[in-house]
Amino acid sequence: MYGLDVNFLKDRATFQSNSSEKKRGRKAPVAAGDFTPLFIGGAVAAFTLALVGTGWWFLQAKNGELEQNIAQLEQENQKLEAEIGNINKIRAEITQVKSETQALVTVFDQIRPWSAMLQDVRDRIPATVQLDSVKQITPPAPATSNADAPVPANNASAIEIAGFSRTFNDVNDFLVSLQQSRFLKSNEIRITSAELVEAPLPSGVTLPQGAKLPKVVKYTIQSNVSEVPASVLMRELEQKGTVGLVTRIRSLQQTGALQR
Repeated sequence: MYGLDVNFLKDRATFQSNSSEKKRGRKAPVAAGDFTPLFIGGAVAAFTLALVGTGWWFLQAKNGELEQNIAQLEQENQKLEAEIGNINKIRAEITQVKSETQALVTVFDQIRPWSAMLQDVRDRIPATVQLDSVKQITPPAPATSNADAPVPANNASAIEIAGFSRTFNDVNDFLVSLQQSRFLKSNEIRITSAELVEAPLPSGVTLPQGAKLPKVVKYTIQSNVSEVPASVLMRELEQKGTVGLVTRIRSLQQTGALQR
């Protein structure tokens, strides 16, 4: 018969060896507190992403708002440019109207009514001087300039007075009287001709045979018209009966178009 021979010490050693190997193959359990850094890191990452997302959304919203504001400002700028263009156009029209008004005012201020000048000449004629004609002539060129040069457009016109006088002294007296007129340039009034001639007979009158008329002086006086503005000569114009021009000048002065 066979005998049962069990070596419990040997088997125990083998069991202990197997148990040690199993213990080495199994991982040690991790405590719950060891995951705290992971949770904190995840929370920080999530917060950072949320913050970045919120910032990006905020920036997008601001960009959209700024784009709307820019578009609105561009529209307002276009409206302002159109209004500025209209204002500039109105200013140009105002400037043109002012220029035309000033030109019209200048025309009124440069008017020399012939009726007033003729009346002034008649008022200055001595009793011994006869007035035969008064006419407008082209102003003579200055003695120092070229005679062929054109007369300036802004040069005042000139007048020529012709008639008869008893003596040369009477003609000189008439000349001195004309030099006091504000309608004429006193330093440019001159006697261009003066000669003794037979006195002209009135129309339809005949002298008896052998009768002779006394000789008289036939004279011609020329002068340039004064360049003094009509607004300065208002008193003289009113005295000579030029009421219409005086009324217009006063109206222009009241509206401010013409300075007093």
